[in-house]
Amino acid sequence: MEAPLIREAHLLEQGIQALSDLLGPEWQVTQRPNKTKVFDAALEVKAEGDSVFTQLLVEATQAVPPRFVMDQLVPKVQLLREVNHYTNLLVIAPWISSQARELLRQNGIAYLDLTGNVDIRVPRPAIIIRTVGAPKAPRSAPRKASRTTLAGVKAGRLVRLLADVPPPHRATDLHRTSTLSLPYVSRLLDTLEDQLLIRRKGRIITDVDWAQLLRTRARETSLLTPGSYQGFLAPNGVPALLQQIPRLKTEYLGGVTVSEVLSVTGSYAAQRFARVAVGGQLMLYVGPWLNIDEAADELGLLPVAEGADVLLLNEPDSFVRRRSEFVDGVQYVAPSQAVLDCLAGPGRMPAEGEALLYFMEAHPEEWRASKKDVGTPPVEH
Repeated sequence: MEAPLIREAHLLEQGIQALSDLLGPEWQVTQRPNKTKVFDAALEVKAEGDSVFTQLLVEATQAVPPRFVMDQLVPKVQLLREVNHYTNLLVIAPWISSQARELLRQNGIAYLDLTGNVDIRVPRPAIIIRTVGAPKAPRSAPRKASRTTLAGVKAGRLVRLLADVPPPHRATDLHRTSTLSLPYVSRLLDTLEDQLLIRRKGRIITDVDWAQLLRTRARETSLLTPGSYQGFLAPNGVPALLQQIPRLKTEYLGGVTVSEVLSVTGSYAAQRFARVAVGGQLMLYVGPWLNIDEAADELGLLPVAEGADVLLLNEPDSFVRRRSEFVDGVQYVAPSQAVLDCLAGPGRMPAEGEALLYFMEAHPEEWRASKKDVGTPPVEH
């Protein structure tokens, strides 16, 4: 159950107290009469015994989507600077996403959230505060009741489609291809537009910031959740195992072979295009008709509690195999899926995901689909 919204007065009180605590006892933070009513509060900040002060006009808000920053806060601060160059805008919220924080910094807007993400820079008197709080929205952070997030299997389908296939898109096309309900697709597109991850002209999606979309989706997920994978040891090593997979001809219901049910993701999938390091754990999604124990038996793997060089993961959705490719008889997930899994993975995997993103940005023709790919049903075995 989501936490109730923090009342504006309480949010202001907590934010002002947090600012006072950060500045310390040698500074005074005084709330002044708010004559304009355009902002939620006016604060005077100065050091004790000093006549020089700065004024912070406060915008206290429950949520700070990037679109709100660009459409509402940036015009406000531009007008504010025309009137008084020495007055600054401070945004106070329960939590502010990394994308919104970056936009606020780029536009010289100070922010403070109740998890500890703070960036306040004032030239006179000199104040520089930068702290890092929660990277993800805490469970206690208020959310709009209707907000659809990028977490979950359904969101993963839409993210993959938007990343893999260049726009323009219509919600109805995405609905048919993903097999998700049209109301859900519409709600998620609204969320993506609020986060400036897509842009629309009327009902047509005209632009997708696919790299940031993949990063944002990855922050909402975790590749290795308890119960979703098991660790094993390949007796003859990972290279020998990769050579063994194409030779496994055991057929399951529907004539599907072992090699068609397994798909490589993570480091080995990323290293096909961008190599940060050699090796790492081999991660294999195990699809329908085969459970992890059966797959381990087929591959001759030994279960281990520590030191695994092979991880078998339950395939969460057939869409992870969408646009996968067989190389030397081994199935590899598409680059967009490999990026998602690396960025949501442990250890050096996020760095490998960023390296793969860099390659994808430089060579979109090597991985993006044609427009006709929207309309193709998802992979099902």
